[in-house]
Formats: sequence, C-alpha cells, structure tokens
Amino acid sequence: MEQVPWYERTMRWAQTNLTEIDPARYDNEWWREQWKRTKTQGVIINAGGIVAYYPTEMPLHHRAEHLGDRDLYGEIVKEARAEGLTVIARMDSNRVAPDFLDAHPEWICRHEDGSPIQIADKYVTCIHSAYYSEYLPDVMREIIARSSPDGFADNSWAGLPRRYICHCETCRESFAGQGHGALPTKADWDDPTYRAWIDWNYRRRTELWIENNKVTQEAGGEHCRWMGMISGEVLYNSVRFIDLRSILEHTPIIMLDHQRRSKEDGFEQNTEAGKRLHELVGWDRFIPESMPQYQLGSPAFRHASMPAAEVRLWSTAGFAGGIQPWWHHIGANHDDRRQYQTAKPIFTWHEANEDVLKDRKPAARIGIVWSQANNDLHGRDMAAERTQMSYRGTVKALTRACLDWIPVEVRDIPTDTSRFDALVLPEIGVLSDEAAAALTSFVEAGGGIVATGETGVRDTDGSLREIPALVDLLGVTPDGANVYGDVTSPDPNIEVYSRHTYLRLSPEFRSTVDGPKDDTAPERNGERHPILAGLDQTDSVPFGGRLVTCSAGPDVEVVATFVPEFPIFPPETSWMREPKTDIPAITVRRHGSGRAVAMLADLDRCYGREGSFEHADILANAVRWATGKRQRIGIAGGYGLVALTSYVQGDDLIVHLTNRIIAQPVPGRQEVIVPIGPLEVSVSDCGAASAELRVAGTHVNTVATDGGVKFVVDQLQEHEVIVIRGGA
Repeated sequence: MEQVPWYERTMRWAQTNLTEIDPARYDNEWWREQWKRTKTQGVIINAGGIVAYYPTEMPLHHRAEHLGDRDLYGEIVKEARAEGLTVIARMDSNRVAPDFLDAHPEWICRHEDGSPIQIADKYVTCIHSAYYSEYLPDVMREIIARSSPDGFADNSWAGLPRRYICHCETCRESFAGQGHGALPTKADWDDPTYRAWIDWNYRRRTELWIENNKVTQEAGGEHCRWMGMISGEVLYNSVRFIDLRSILEHTPIIMLDHQRRSKEDGFEQNTEAGKRLHELVGWDRFIPESMPQYQLGSPAFRHASMPAAEVRLWSTAGFAGGIQPWWHHIGANHDDRRQYQTAKPIFTWHEANEDVLKDRKPAARIGIVWSQANNDLHGRDMAAERTQMSYRGTVKALTRACLDWIPVEVRDIPTDTSRFDALVLPEIGVLSDEAAAALTSFVEAGGGIVATGETGVRDTDGSLREIPALVDLLGVTPDGANVYGDVTSPDPNIEVYSRHTYLRLSPEFRSTVDGPKDDTAPERNGERHPILAGLDQTDSVPFGGRLVTCSAGPDVEVVATFVPEFPIFPPETSWMREPKTDIPAITVRRHGSGRAVAMLADLDRCYGREGSFEHADILANAVRWATGKRQRIGIAGGYGLVALTSYVQGDDLIVHLTNRIIAQPVPGRQEVIVPIGPLEVSVSDCGAASAELRVAGTHVNTVATDGGVKFVVDQLQEHEVIVIRGGA
C-alpha cells in the first residue's frame, strides 16, 4: 500500500535555525532527544542559499564560517531519518555576498542609476534573473542528490518588496518584452504602467513557485515539493507580490511564517490567519506555523526566551484557526535555557488531541470579506489605514462579541454565499459586477450584509465608479456634498478638533432618562433599531472617523446621523455647534427577504484604530441583526474575554474557546495567563447529553433547554476545546 504523502500526515514540526557558528557546537544527541520530548514528526533543516551547511560543490555557494569539510546538514538529516521524521531542506536565497556581484553582476537588483541594491553587507538578487531560474535550481538538485529531502522551504524567496523598483537589465528587457514599455520610476497607482508593473511582479512570483516545484519534483519525485514561506499578514504578502489565492492553488501544504507581534493585533490574529488561509487552500490541508520560542517584540531578541504564557496563547489561538505547531529556535545553543521547556506541554497536548484538530469544517455562518486587490487598488500606499484597519476592526469587534465568523475572499462571493447568514464587507472598495450581483441575490434570498465605508466605489481595475456597485441594494447614494474626517489617526493635540465628531442616535431617548432638564430633547417616539441595543441611556456616541455624505432612499431607515466637529479646548468652548443634522451615518434596509446595513461612518476602522467600545457594540449588533436569527452558540460570562470558533467533524460539534484577556500594554505580548470562569455555554439545535472538555480532561453533563443544551466550563486557562458528540 502506498504511504500517505508527508504533507498529509506530518502535523508537528521542529526547527533549530542554524547560525554560522553552529557547526562547531551543534549537539546532535540533545536535539534528537528534544524531538522525542516534543512528539515532533517533521524537521526543517538549514541546507543552502545564503549559507550552505554541507560541503557544496556549487561555485560561489558560501559555506558556513565554521563548517570546514563537515556536512552538518547531512548529519542532522541522518539523525532525523533514524527517528522516522519528515525532512524539509531550508533555503534562504535572496541575498548574496560581494563575490556574486563580481562574478554575475547581471543577477543583482539595481537602482534607477544602475547602482546595485545592497542591504547590510549583502546584495539583493533579482527574482527575474538567471540566479532564480538557473543557479538556485542547481543548488536544489545538488541537495536532493546528496540527501533526498521530502521537500524544500525558502524563507525569503519572493525578492524585493514593492518599495523598490529594480532597474537591472533583465527587468528592463523582460518588462518591455511583454509590451509594457519602460519601467516605471516611482509608485503612482493612477499610472497604467505602474499597475502593469505590479501585475507583472505578482505573476513572476506565481511562475517561480510553479517552476521551483517542477525542479524539485523532477529531481526528487512526485512528493518532493518546494514551498516558499508564507506570511499570515495580508499586507506583507501584498508588498512582496505574493498573490495568495493564485500561489496556494499550487501547494499541498502551507509553511506559515507568521511570528511578529504588533501594537495593533493581539492573539486573535493567529486564529484569523489560519482560518483565512484554510479558506484558500482547503480545510483538508495542513498549515504548520513557525512559532518562535524567542522574543519577537520590538526590538526582537533572538536569544532571549519568550514567556511561556505568550507561546501558549499564540499556539492555542493558532489551533483554533486550524494551524499546526512548529517550534523554532535561532541558533543551536543558548545562554537562556528557559526556551527549551516551553514546547513540550503544547506539543504533547496536541498529539493527544490531534483527532479533533483535523478533518473538520468551519461551522460559522458569518463571513468577513477580505481582498488583496482591495488593499492594492483601493488601499494603495495607505492600505494599512484605508483598508486593512477596517478589516482588523471588524475581526476584533466580532471576536469581542463571541461571534463565530470566517474570512471570505471576495472572489468567492459569486459562488459561495449559501453557507452564510450574513456577510460583512469592511471597506471593500474594489468590487466586481459579479460580486455585487451575487450580494444582491444573497440578500433577496434572505441573507444579510453589513457594508462599511466606501464599499463598492471601484471596479476591478481600481477605477472609481460613477455610481458605487451596491447603491441599489443599500439604498444610499453618495451625494458629493462633503467628506468628513480621514482614514488616518486623529491628531492627539486637544487644540485640534477636526475629528471631534459624534453620531446622533435615532429616535432620541434622553427626555425619559434621568438627568438635567433639556428643552431641546424631543419626546420619545418609538423604539430604536436593534443595532443600537445597549445604548438606551445616550443619544450620541463619539465618532472621530471618516464619512462620505450620502442621500438615503425612501425605504431606508436612518438609525444614526452625523454631528460635525466642535472645539475640545478650552472647556468653555466645547459645546455642539450643530447638534443635529440629516446626514446619514448608519442606515438599515429590508430588501427582498433579507437585510442590508450601510455603515457609512467607518466604525470598523475607528474600532481597529482607537478601540471605542460603542463602535464594537454597534458593529456586533449590526451583524446580529443582519443574520436574522439567533447565534447557535452563546457564551455567558465571556463577552470581551473569550473568542469562539466552532467546527463540524462528522456528527460532532467541536468548539474552541480561547482566552483573550490582555494583561500587557502590547497586544500579543503576555507573561501571565489570567484564568476566566465560570462560563456558561449554550448550544441550540442540539440534544447531546454530555460535552467533553479536552483541556480540562473531563466530561460535563448538559442541561436541556428549549431546543438545545447548556453546560458550564468552570475555568478557562489559555484555551478549551469542547467536543459535543452528535452536536453537529
């Protein structure tokens, strides 16, 4: 019987990222024992590229400083094979030493003036040159001939980022040869030549992925696959010209390099990355993620141990997104030995519970739409602020509200809406006619959408539409009267009040709420829309974002209007000059059998940027209303503290609860885990008698409710995985 390919059976990975000093100090016996302790199934071993860890015969292929004639790479491969492990040869190939420049100046990236592009003491090689199409393939063939690895991973395979325009002779000739003329000299998204250059570079990365796999499969067999490391951060992939959807059509596994911490994102980003990538590559594929055991704050400390709590929170957030663990050290010997203890409990738990961590499908009925093209053509050089911040704010708001969601790539909308009750479009400015038509049909058939900001204002070429794509569905039309605010962060100076704006809620309630007499307060007239639930004691909420003025159709309900800026300082001047307008900020509309929300005020971007709780509450309420039904899984006691992700595995329901308490100033950094509980979990449409808690190691009895069950999780540390047999 033919063995299952390595990429369909290897779930737990290990990597000791060798440095040039390691040939003199690598302890084979200790690291082999560490593989055993951590239930490792596959190893990533430094082979070649910038540095070779074997006695290469390739000219200019630089051997590690302390290698001599030793074959350290080959020795580690032999040890791994003795343990029955999958072996991946690691490459890092985008930079070369000065002798390459002397021998092959045509392989090196160039500035417009012809000077070579240099980073530190290395020169950057051009991805369009023979270095990538001829030299590196020969390196891979040499490695395969020596050691027959199962596959290859390359760390910095994608070449120069977008901020550079390479003007080497190869680029000049290739770009012109495809009918584009001269290379652009600067970034200008309104220039067709610049946009053609962007497309040309995206295509080259996909071509390279295919070409490298052809090389490795021809030399090493059908299952010897080449994999460039993929970042989980959308904007990083965009600036590196990595078209995720296109490239991932050509790989059976994703080797995920998603390690950095940021001031904006917490641990939820790891769950989001896993779910988003699975939606592209399939839920039957593995996505092992390099999880550093060293500190990756700012600055990073490669030799210092990351707090064990942080590694646990990051890893378990990844498990919730369908990610597999991969411990990673820089160097083979460390003064700080705390890092060697962190992986074992995580990996041993994963091994014991891998049966419920694979072969499953997401159960979420809410989709959050994302798009690389939107980041490029609408976000342009401000994508972090204009597009990604809106997506980030939506993810955070729904996670905070314990709502279960899944990322949806915009190109899937025309063919893949039936599995959702609601779709959120966070500033999806670039929207095709096909997607717009599918969204309309989705809503008419009973689905719901929440469209924020300037969704639908551009076509797929990035050109502004005369009329936005979703006008007929949302019932709101830009009137060209004004644009308030900006996508950037407000000026913190209290003397500057251009962003000191508010939203007025409708109808107004303050006449019936305890407080001073207010002759301007209208009589309470009716009830508020469910989008404004929880805000009964206020008639206004802070805004501070961006709003393009629109007119609303006759069948559209305006639930909030815009209040223009007024002074912050001095206090004596801080009163609303224009307390009420008819400028729509949030609208709702029934269309066919479904529901549509236009979040004209960019609350998603604001929440991603400033974190105002009212913005998150309104966003979550809007999504709940758009679904038209109660959420199947509820978590009492976990609002704002626990993230929920659920899966179906056969007849069973698998529920991940992950701890989202932030105990440090920078989200994603953490030295302690703050326990949460008790939590009451309720599941509708379920009659199971018990639930199995895989982290606590216990079964809990369920209590029948009207059409469902409920049960209590006494305490949540970093996570819990609940298996409800027959609960699907």
